[in-house]
Amino acid sequence: MKIGYFADGPWAHKAFEKLIEDEELQIMFIVPRVDTKDDTLKLYAQKYRIDYIENANVNSDDFLRQLNSYECDLFVSMSFNQIFKERILKMAPRGIINCHAGKLPFYRGRNVLNWVLINDEKDFGITVHYVDYGIDTGDIILQKTYPITMNDNYKTLLELAYSECANILYESVKLIQNGSQVRISQESIHPVGTYFGKRQEGDEIINWNSTSKEIFNFIRAICKPGPQGLTMIGNNQIKINKVSLVENAVDYKAINGQVVGRVGLKPIVKTKDSIIIIDEYESCKRIKVGERFTSINIS
Repeated sequence: MKIGYFADGPWAHKAFEKLIEDEELQIMFIVPRVDTKDDTLKLYAQKYRIDYIENANVNSDDFLRQLNSYECDLFVSMSFNQIFKERILKMAPRGIINCHAGKLPFYRGRNVLNWVLINDEKDFGITVHYVDYGIDTGDIILQKTYPITMNDNYKTLLELAYSECANILYESVKLIQNGSQVRISQESIHPVGTYFGKRQEGDEIINWNSTSKEIFNFIRAICKPGPQGLTMIGNNQIKINKVSLVENAVDYKAINGQVVGRVGLKPIVKTKDSIIIIDEYESCKRIKVGERFTSINIS
């Protein structure tokens, strides 16, 4: 089966490695994102003598004519960021499929691994679906879920998703090749679902008027390799990478964001309901008891 590969990043690297090893599959070309520089995919293209096509508009007439010459059976999208329109959607006889690190029809959209942690979910999903005219709305081919524990964070979910996206994508391609795929309408799961927008600068600012659990989830959702939580003490900007909850902490009212104690060098901070411990942070000064964390004004 001939495949056209639209891809970017570690997700795409692991999936490529599985697809290229299968002698029944032939990757005809790779189309990378134009807003990033993916040298790994370019090296793969050179190694396996695969055409590497950079194009800022995959729906243009010239590009579609070029794609048509490859006579692909299936197009595969993995972390690609252009919208496929009507003509390219109809070009490959077996359609276009996409791998999405979200449990569709919930968690459509962007930065899903951040949002599931912020929302205190107990699991997250990976879905392979057909691409249609909407955003992450096409029929589902395969979907698997994975538990989220209190020890998980953005980094651990990301590492798991890199490998599992490759596995489920490859499994889906083989189902399509063998004609044994079953299409599941997302509306049959839920008529509305949910959609999440792209996170941007300023979204990492910590709101100290949140509960301890909310702040715990927020920080672990954007820890490294994410931007980390951002706050201030006076004129000093502080990045927070990890916090921990305090067992049996008392629920009481006081000054939210104030440092109320220390565990060694780790500040203890009052939240809306109780306290948390700041385990990992970056600061140019030592944080003292009595000082206050405040939010940053992004203008």
